[in-house]
Amino acid sequence: MLAVAILAAGKGTRMRSSLPKVLQQIAGSSLIERVLKSSNELNPDRRLVIVGHQVELLKEKLNHHKGLEYVMQKPQNGTGHAVQQLLPILKGFNGELLVLNGDVPLLKPQTIKSLIKRHQSYGCGVTFLTARINNPKGYGRVFADEQGRVKEIIEERDCNEDQKLNTLTNAGIYCFNWEQLAKILPKLSDNNDQKEIYLTDTISLLPEAMHLEVDDTEEVSGVNNRIQMAKCEAIIQKQLCEEWMLKGVSFIDKGSCTLSENCEFGRDVIIEPQTHLRGNCKIGDNCKIGPGTLIENSVLGDNVKVINSIIRESKVANNVDIGPFANIRPETTLEDNCKIGNFVEIKKSTIGKESKVNHLSYIGDSTLGRKVNIGAGTITANFDGTNKHQTLIDDYSKIGANSVLIAPIKLGKNVTIGAGSTITKDVPNNSLGLGRAKQLIKREWSN
Repeated sequence: MLAVAILAAGKGTRMRSSLPKVLQQIAGSSLIERVLKSSNELNPDRRLVIVGHQVELLKEKLNHHKGLEYVMQKPQNGTGHAVQQLLPILKGFNGELLVLNGDVPLLKPQTIKSLIKRHQSYGCGVTFLTARINNPKGYGRVFADEQGRVKEIIEERDCNEDQKLNTLTNAGIYCFNWEQLAKILPKLSDNNDQKEIYLTDTISLLPEAMHLEVDDTEEVSGVNNRIQMAKCEAIIQKQLCEEWMLKGVSFIDKGSCTLSENCEFGRDVIIEPQTHLRGNCKIGDNCKIGPGTLIENSVLGDNVKVINSIIRESKVANNVDIGPFANIRPETTLEDNCKIGNFVEIKKSTIGKESKVNHLSYIGDSTLGRKVNIGAGTITANFDGTNKHQTLIDDYSKIGANSVLIAPIKLGKNVTIGAGSTITKDVPNNSLGLGRAKQLIKREWSN
């Protein structure tokens, strides 16, 4: 049997944030979400999260993870004290306990599996991950034989000059034999300079300890401040871009772009500089996105071009051109072969096939049919001060430049609206709608 315990009780004061440290986000997912994801592949029998601050907020953010058990650590008195809180929770449990840190977001599932496999094959009391760091200043040193059996861990302040030359350090990820650990946990004390109970003290108390050195030290990078978080973000972004490049996506300048892990791309997609994709995005084949574009929680079909624009929570069909400087707001659907041009804002609307909104227009709470043409400067006035109202424009209609359509309103098929009109009443099929004031000319006005 396997139980996973995630240490997530710390305040993270060095983050200088109102959020708990483990809820800080990298590439669209919180630190603890990433740790949970890496451990889920193990199919553990129990998953425990050791918490201490803003517990209700943490539970709210993780409520879609079924079967989590929350264990309170109060006060927060070190890593050993955190694991001591599991004694009553895991009473009678027979198996391994995997201890992960909620602020170590880059750890790969395969590395954890290798740790557990090594632990089980040797049958020792604990096996933990180590990392060889070029400049290990501030880290305790791990001393082990060639087979990986750990002799001792010495804190840097207690190392002599020869011992400080050892670059092998403890990464703080442990797999314990729970029965052996439960017997010694009560023996841990806070008899140290920090007056905290350390989990590392279990190494010398257990019958046998092994270590597994990670191949990539970046995997065990922890996050204690925003500088370290930015470094982890850069690592993940590099990994994501390179993963998609191998699948047929081109990044013109990948260092200036960011993705979330929930993005999907088709083949022959080109991502121009300064382009950012957030949340759940799906991009079809042969799309060209950017430069200077933000897409969030949206679906784009094939052969879509977007330049210098924003798309949020919307659906874009095939062969659609957007931008530059368009703002596609939530609950918008753009059907095949649409054109959305310069400085156009669309909100909660459906734009039918082959329709065009080319210039300087606002279309809100509207439904446009097929081959509708919206002239420059057109506005659907959808708000009466209290409620939003619908504008319906049927197939093949043409709206002249600088028109205002005051909703609720319905324009039939093949309707033409004269430029500069303010339309307040429905217009039937095959009609011309005009709503202009009479033009006056007063001669010699300047005199």
